[in-house]
Amino acid sequence: MFPEGYLLEERIGCGVEAASKKRVLEQLGRRLAESVPNLTQDQVFDALLERERLGSTGLGKGIALPHARMRQISQALAAFVQLPQGIDFDAIDNQPVDLAFAMLVPEEATDEHLQLLATLARMFDDGDFCAALREAETAHDLFLLIQQREAAISA
Repeated sequence: MFPEGYLLEERIGCGVEAASKKRVLEQLGRRLAESVPNLTQDQVFDALLERERLGSTGLGKGIALPHARMRQISQALAAFVQLPQGIDFDAIDNQPVDLAFAMLVPEEATDEHLQLLATLARMFDDGDFCAALREAETAHDLFLLIQQREAAISA
């Protein structure tokens, strides 16, 4: 089960235009930074980019799960963007990414971090779910789809 306040509708973008991996990370960084006082888009972007340098978070099948640990946050946070066109994300299957779900966790949250990543991997392994995300037309629709899928796998 996602923690309280983990993903909010205002941190979801539908039809977000981004021409590169860096632009996607900037979009996600802005959404995440807006939720935390004294946290800037640049700080989040830098943390996500630093993690990408260790290896791409592009899982394949058009999905990316950028994530980072940050000492500036006290609870796990997430943001999601749906892109109208896939972009090169250095994914494991070399396919373009059009669904990106970013997560920040507190620096010391090792177990929580791994559990959330495992939940996300299960969620995005469902082809029907991903197809529904790609067809959604509003951030609200995306939010509801993610909530429903997370509830189904947590039950």
